[in-house]
Amino acid sequence: MARTLYVGNLPWATKAEDLADAFSRYGEVLDSRIITDKQTGRSRGFGFVEVRDEDADGMIEALNGSDFGGRVITVNEARARESQM
Repeated sequence: MARTLYVGNLPWATKAEDLADAFSRYGEVLDSRIITDKQTGRSRGFGFVEVRDEDADGMIEALNGSDFGGRVITVNEARARESQM
């Protein structure tokens, strides 16, 4: 099984590979992505990392509140997106 983790307060220059590298120290990373603005293509300052279920809790504990590129990041389990009406 896999779980998706939300990663917030990322530096604007962060690439998906940077995110995968940071998280892979604590377990297997299946996928990583940075969310970008549709109009400008610039990072919105957050992203998601898909990881193996058994690695997720350790990654959250190790990386939530840690320094990443000079910023304190937030890491928690991603919630399902609410429908926009």
